[in-house]
Amino acid sequence: MNQLLPKYFGFDPATTTIRTEIIAGVSTFLTMAYILAVNPAILGITGMDKGALFATTAITSGIATLIMALYAKMPFGLAPGMGINAFFAYTVCLSMGHTWQFALTAVLLEGLIFILLTVTNVREKIVYSLPPSIQKAIGVGIGLFIAFIGLQNAGISVKNDATLVALGQIFQPSVLLVIVGLISTAVLLVKNIPGALLIGIAITTICGIPFGLTHLDGFVSTPPSVEPIFMKFEWHNIFTVDMVMVVFSFLFMDLFDTLGTLVSLLYKGGFVKDGKMPRMKESFFADAVGTTIGACMGTSAISTYVESAAGVSVGGKSGLTAFVIAVCFFLSLFFAPLFLSIPAQATAPVLILVGFLMISCIKEIDLDDYAEAIPAFICIITIPLTYSIANGIVFGLLSYVLINLISGKFKKIRIEMYLLSVFFIVMLLLH
Repeated sequence: MNQLLPKYFGFDPATTTIRTEIIAGVSTFLTMAYILAVNPAILGITGMDKGALFATTAITSGIATLIMALYAKMPFGLAPGMGINAFFAYTVCLSMGHTWQFALTAVLLEGLIFILLTVTNVREKIVYSLPPSIQKAIGVGIGLFIAFIGLQNAGISVKNDATLVALGQIFQPSVLLVIVGLISTAVLLVKNIPGALLIGIAITTICGIPFGLTHLDGFVSTPPSVEPIFMKFEWHNIFTVDMVMVVFSFLFMDLFDTLGTLVSLLYKGGFVKDGKMPRMKESFFADAVGTTIGACMGTSAISTYVESAAGVSVGGKSGLTAFVIAVCFFLSLFFAPLFLSIPAQATAPVLILVGFLMISCIKEIDLDDYAEAIPAFICIITIPLTYSIANGIVFGLLSYVLINLISGKFKKIRIEMYLLSVFFIVMLLLH
């Protein structure tokens, strides 16, 4: 065992323990398990079979995360990306009028291009072309983004036509349950209790029973077949203008969402040493292959999940954490009623607190150097306020180049930054 864990998972007993890795894996899985219910709900509006979608979501998430565990040896979970699945359903299928088979074909092509970009190190080069201040700002922005999602899931932040967002009804069972979970989990963190986030989820789930918010409809179920959506492609439209535009849109969204997430997680986990990010290529390979497999299985593109910060925050350091996440996804095929009984109110407090833990990177940004701080700030606020990690990277880098260029700080801007800026401007014009 002492030899197998380092060999297959990059496990280092000097920096972590098996118990910590297991807790980290379960914590991450529980914070991202909502995808098992949400992905079928979103993609199901296109006419895809929801039972098959549940099964393929669990299987593809498990496979992609297993690649992350064994090949990249990093503690991150992967699943169909939120936002990308909405673009798949609402834009490509409902708005543009294409079939879900057309959209799956586009995802397959995107996955194959991703593999090519990963093998040729293009994705890794893009990461290092971003200024260090923007790299760190991405983590802070994602922290606010995660917290915002948690507040929405909690019902604390609600839609308002006049101000976009407003305070929800606090004195209702669902919000009160979140507040109970938030306070109890925060106290566990203050007391340095191991597995605080996981224990917090369990406490909130149990407290949800008398509130009528936790519903357990059995423990075991038979996995539905994936046959209705397996390998359903539409090849006759492969050379159309619409296919090119959809593939390009998928590629752009997934490329920079995953890039931003991975960079922030590497900083949060303390993996970055002297500006060097370990095993980037291998980590990118996991989502590239996962996306390709996902298209074959019948789901939208696979991404590294920001919720992985939950596991990183409790000490997950190796691929063993990802292995635990993968096992949980595979088990969910048979224990769907149990996993789906965890209410959104139980994971919302964890998302809010993980958001707090993520913003610690702001301490590493030189706020006295306005040429660095202002672009970083623009990146930070754009991520949650436009609901997109990719948008934060775009506006962060563009503002960095323009501010430093006009200020006469030419030496700070590398040729790669100019090239990326031109690419971003073209994307904005096509948006």
